[in-house]
Amino acid sequence: MNRTDMEAFAASWIANWNARDLDAILAHFAEDAHFISPLAAEVTGSPVIKGKADLSAYWSRALEASTDLHFTLIAAICDVEAQLLGVHYIARRNGKARRALETMRFVDDRQVEGESFYSAQAAPFAETPDAPR
Repeated sequence: MNRTDMEAFAASWIANWNARDLDAILAHFAEDAHFISPLAAEVTGSPVIKGKADLSAYWSRALEASTDLHFTLIAAICDVEAQLLGVHYIARRNGKARRALETMRFVDDRQVEGESFYSAQAAPFAETPDAPR
């Protein structure tokens, strides 16, 4: 993917989460992809999710537990040579907001690994994407 592709992917990824479209979210993952997240540990007991089927099960459970969910894109950080994309966003979930960064690595336009990072809950800057960084 080139920079334009990566930036478009980040915007689409945000839109798919906001629509709760799990099929669209999973469509870009390789079958053997792995994903690391502290939220996965809360839902599944392990921070590491291996394989597309387990990702689907994890995110289905997480979406069921989310009474409200909305992501706002702050920036897409692209390393075209390494095929790495960082999606920096504000995650609003169940009445709380915090900044998040999800890193994604691609091979042949398929995501093969990802990891999510989150700021502290209710960080003072988390409500506005145009706050000083």
